[in-house]
Amino acid sequence: MSISDLLKPVLVPINREGWPFITLFAIATFVGSLLLGDGFLVIGGVLTLWCVYFFRDPPRTTPQREGLVVSPADGVVQMIKKVDPPPELEYAGKPMTRISVFMNVFDVHVNRVPIDGQITKLHYRPGAFLNASLDKASEDNERQSILMQTEDGQPVAFVQIAGLVARRILCDLEPGQDVKTGERFGMIRFGSRVDVFIPENVAPLVCEGQRTVAGETILADFKARKSKQYLQGVER
Repeated sequence: MSISDLLKPVLVPINREGWPFITLFAIATFVGSLLLGDGFLVIGGVLTLWCVYFFRDPPRTTPQREGLVVSPADGVVQMIKKVDPPPELEYAGKPMTRISVFMNVFDVHVNRVPIDGQITKLHYRPGAFLNASLDKASEDNERQSILMQTEDGQPVAFVQIAGLVARRILCDLEPGQDVKTGERFGMIRFGSRVDVFIPENVAPLVCEGQRTVAGETILADFKARKSKQYLQGVER
């Protein structure tokens, strides 16, 4: 085994959005250590390493079969429920199944597109910075809502929601843009949530409490036969 193989799990790529913060932390650590001594060097060094860790952007292996919806974020599935999509998307359809993935400050925060298709609408809404694990954060918090249509005409929405510590949502998508499953599209700093809305007749393939990996964990399968037992269980 070569040295590069041993270092591969540690030396992961860093998202470009992180370099200004990493540089700032490193400079502050250097200057602070000159003025305040070695104690500050230790503290600043730990904070700089944490910043590097936060902005890591590891490669992912995305399932390629048509119809699969993958998680847009690393984290934990906190809620699965039927609700109306965000009103700003102006999607006059039936309620959809919302799968909420909560990211803490130790998760990878690079977000990925859940399925192949075309972006049809984007809307940024300023708001509060409540704990993203709360259900009301979907309505009250700052968010970036995205509506897309899959290649076979199915509607899918996903929403980046700022959290208690998050102060900036980054989204690189544009209306009319064609996107691929697992493609990077943005991130949220620092600790937050991403909701995915799928048609209510599509059964989720994850459960509450399950950990997800962005671009890899399958949330739903549009090509699978509808599970009558699942749908009846939700309605009870």
